[in-house]
Amino acid sequence: MKVIELNNGLTAEGIKVLKQWEGIPREISVTAARIVADVRMRGDDAVLAYGRAYDGIESAADFLVPENQLEDAYRQVGDAFKKAMDQAIVNIERYHERLVQEDFQFITEGGSILGSRVTPLERVAVYVPGGKAAYPSTVLMCAVPAILAGVKEICIFSPNGGAREINPYVGAAAYRLGIRRFYRIGGAQAVAAAAYGTDIIPKVNKIVGPGNAYVAAAKKEVFGAVDIDMIAGPSEIAVLADAEANPEWVAADLLSQAEHDEMARCFLITDSRILGEQVAAAVYRQLGKLQRASVAQKAIKSNGYILITPDLDTAAEAANLIAPEHLEINTRSPMDLLPKIRNAGAIFLGPYSAEPIGDYLAGPNHVLPTYGTAAFFSPLSVSDFQKRSSLICYSREDLLTMGPYAVEIAEAEGLTAHAAALKGRLEYV
Repeated sequence: MKVIELNNGLTAEGIKVLKQWEGIPREISVTAARIVADVRMRGDDAVLAYGRAYDGIESAADFLVPENQLEDAYRQVGDAFKKAMDQAIVNIERYHERLVQEDFQFITEGGSILGSRVTPLERVAVYVPGGKAAYPSTVLMCAVPAILAGVKEICIFSPNGGAREINPYVGAAAYRLGIRRFYRIGGAQAVAAAAYGTDIIPKVNKIVGPGNAYVAAAKKEVFGAVDIDMIAGPSEIAVLADAEANPEWVAADLLSQAEHDEMARCFLITDSRILGEQVAAAVYRQLGKLQRASVAQKAIKSNGYILITPDLDTAAEAANLIAPEHLEINTRSPMDLLPKIRNAGAIFLGPYSAEPIGDYLAGPNHVLPTYGTAAFFSPLSVSDFQKRSSLICYSREDLLTMGPYAVEIAEAEGLTAHAAALKGRLEYV
């Protein structure tokens, strides 16, 4: 892991490292845009062509996974997994039901009714990665909030690496939640098919869920035709720790994200040089025990950093500059540092709040903004599957009082038809 000294505060070198991502590479964006345009123009024929090349699909009849295959997947997984899945659903529901937006109305002094009406999206697509690993947790994290919001139909798009059979855990999660539209399609072609619809695949209102750079670029390309959750990059974690942190635990948490992707970023931010040395040693010691050691090793080598700060206040400011997807605060008094944190997708407080508990079971969503976008994006939640309509029921009294002000503004803007629509009523009433 690279060590960066920030003893003189946040130096130019340090800030450059913290803000190093420059977005999706242009060549990937160009390729994704070409695929999106092709699917939009040729529909199922284009989806099939890409599906044959990447997803092991032989005909358009292979797009949709038969319901009996989803049921078989559910029967195939063990009882221990089903029990864990059921508990995760309970926890996710318990958290997200508190985020459900509700209608409101109020009456002005003049008798007008103003308010907001909340309605669910009709149909959404959940993208579930399926290349280097399987993610049944993503099905739960994306679909449970959508169900709570009242979404009528959920479509899952998940590549299966060219295999005929879907991953049983992903299929079981979909079946458990009552999802029956499961497409074995991935990549930019899946995003385009969901955004624009084809003869076989219905158009959705929103696309959510993580994916590789091509998926992210495609989501960016179709935004406007549909809504999306966010533009996400590779996973990342920052652990803000003091001398009292357990170096073995910190190392394990860093590796929990490094194993996702060779491009994952891992930061230890600490005011203890000794802890930094201990964590670095623990990381390399633990690497050899991992099933995905080669992936994690590349991530640690390319994007693993130990930031040595003069104090925890500087450490907190460094964390804000990173704006990490996951931020662990593993210090003697983590709650004291919490008010200093402005930018993070999810914040884990204390030694027992290991990042993976948030990935799977705690309840808050694991679909989080990455690569600095936590400075302006929020985690996926039930509110992402709801939309609001404003309600305006104006009274005669309020029109007489407020109408002339509106006329004044309309005429200042040169919009005489706007003004006339108001003047006609004011003259009448």
